[in-house]
Amino acid sequence: MIEKLISFIGVYPVVSLIIISSIVTLVSTLVTKWLTNQEHLKSLKERQKVIQKDLKNHKPGEKMFEELQAEMLQITMTTMKSSFKPLLVTIIPFLLLFTWIKSTYDGLLPSWIWYYIISSIIFSLIYRKVFKMA
Repeated sequence: MIEKLISFIGVYPVVSLIIISSIVTLVSTLVTKWLTNQEHLKSLKERQKVIQKDLKNHKPGEKMFEELQAEMLQITMTTMKSSFKPLLVTIIPFLLLFTWIKSTYDGLLPSWIWYYIISSIIFSLIYRKVFKMA
C-alpha cells in the first residue's frame, strides 16, 4: 500500500499534492468547526460590519469613534482567542506532516509550496461554504 502511494506521488506529484492539500484542509476546517462556536463568531462578524459602517460616520478623536474602535479591538481579540483552540490541536500533527511533505516533494516538485498554498486556499473557501462557517 505504501509502495503504491510512493509510486503515485512519484508519477503524479501535482495531483497527489493537491489531494493531500484537500485532505489537510478538510481536517483543519472540521477541527475549527468543532472547536469553535460558529454562531458566536458569525454574530461577531456581523457586529464588526456594523461598527465599520459607524466608524465612517465619525472622525478620529471623537468620543464615539474611540468607543467604536475599542469595541472593534475587543471583538478582534475574542475572535483571535477562539482561533487558538484549533491551532493547539492541529499544530504538532501538521508540523510533522509538512516535514514529510517537504522531504517528499522537494526533489519532485521544486515549487511544491505554491501548489499547496493555492490549492489549500481554494479548498478552504469551498469547505467553509459547504459547512457554513464564519
